[in-house]
Amino acid sequence: MSAPTHPQPSAATQRSTPMQPSTPMQPSTIAQWLSHGTAALTPGSGSARLDAQILLALSMDTSRAFLFAWPDSKISAAQSDAFADLIERRAGGEPVNYITGRKEFWSVELAVTPDTLIPRPDTERLVELALEHIPQKREVTIADIGTGSGAIAIALALERPLCRVFATDVSDACVTLARHNIARLDIPNIEVHQGDLFAPLDDMLFDVVISNPPYIRDDDPHLNEGDVRFEPRLALTGGADGLDVIKRLLVTTGGYLHDGGTVLIEHSHDQGGSVRALCAEAGLHNANTFRDYGGRERVTIAHGSVTHSSVTHS
Repeated sequence: MSAPTHPQPSAATQRSTPMQPSTPMQPSTIAQWLSHGTAALTPGSGSARLDAQILLALSMDTSRAFLFAWPDSKISAAQSDAFADLIERRAGGEPVNYITGRKEFWSVELAVTPDTLIPRPDTERLVELALEHIPQKREVTIADIGTGSGAIAIALALERPLCRVFATDVSDACVTLARHNIARLDIPNIEVHQGDLFAPLDDMLFDVVISNPPYIRDDDPHLNEGDVRFEPRLALTGGADGLDVIKRLLVTTGGYLHDGGTVLIEHSHDQGGSVRALCAEAGLHNANTFRDYGGRERVTIAHGSVTHSSVTHS
């Protein structure tokens, strides 16, 4: 007896058979991993694509230019694992600059760590204004108070190689990092000293005093948002009104300025009037506040006129 035959499903029946779900394709190329990383970072980062590019280049020990030139190149398992780990850190809020350990300021790449504030583009405005008060062909002494990574001191020393810059910071870790950056860039005209404000610079006088001190109010809600959550509070906050460190700095600055010397202070956009008043109280003259490129008052400049023969440093 012949074997029984079974009816074949009709074309309509075949079409109605549900499809089995497919397994998502694992990224393999540079372009695919960039898309994957960008998607993972988009909910928490306003620069997700750029962050992904920087972190993938770091994972591959290459440049962003290579990523653009070879988007269809495959990356190794070790590189993809490293990239996934970096994306997880960034998705958790850790700043890209702490992950990479570097930050560009004034077209110079600096090492940064979680012990230091990440240099901001806004602070380049402070450097620009300072350079207007520092002659190119004259020896000028400069005090950079609260140097952090050394960004301001390095920018000024590179632009004015005849000047001598004396930088201070209360943090041992910042002093170590600033010295590292200076040594790596082989800049001979900067000294870095550990101590609070002018304490390590006793009995010295300066033509220019410059500072980007802590000036954020202690209760500012932005301290709990974004990258700022990971930065050291010591470098950010200045008391209830944000002016505690600025007050202490200005009240002693006159005693460390040559006659007619210049002091430049970076501050919050709403502190210009207060800082000008503090300058007047400290015996500094002709205080003026300058705006950043967003039109916000961010830097106050004043001048000293003290007879130093009667000044003692406490």
